[in-house]
Amino acid sequence: PVAGFAFADAPREDAAATVAQLVAMGYAVELLSGDRDEVVETVGVALGIECRRAGCSPVEKVGRLLGLEAEGCHVLMVGDGLNDAPALAAAHVSISPSTAADISQVQADLVFQGDGLAPVLFALRTGRRATTLTRQNVGLAVLYNACAVPFAMAGFVTPLVAAVAMSSSSLLVTLNALRLQRRQSGESKP
Repeated sequence: PVAGFAFADAPREDAAATVAQLVAMGYAVELLSGDRDEVVETVGVALGIECRRAGCSPVEKVGRLLGLEAEGCHVLMVGDGLNDAPALAAAHVSISPSTAADISQVQADLVFQGDGLAPVLFALRTGRRATTLTRQNVGLAVLYNACAVPFAMAGFVTPLVAAVAMSSSSLLVTLNALRLQRRQSGESKP
């Protein structure tokens, strides 16, 4: 009789659902792995990831990310291995689980806890909302300044009215920004 050991890294329980949601949100998902072709093929198929590369060294992972950035992509890297650290550092944004190798956690922009990948979706949704609110606030500020400043400079508005209008616009921008926190508290955080 021959004794042997087999080791396998099982994907996180919600990995397939997370990949499906990322694709539904319009993101392209790629699997870059240092594992053998057979392993990457099996995991990629199970998770629904069409673009997958096996046998990638850390340098090759970074090269792929830089190639995507050169094409105009904003790259989010999610990784947990020691060999993911250089790619995590090279990505526009990087996320790592708290169970990752220490060097990967240090290189990541965000470290999440828990066994699932739902925090990746939560972070992306929060980022999208924050971007939308920031654009709205900049638009409100530009609109206010385009309308109110010329009236004040022409002398059509008293200093007291200008001060009240300025404070009101600041309050409006602040209240708009607080909408992000209110929306998040209404959702279940991972």
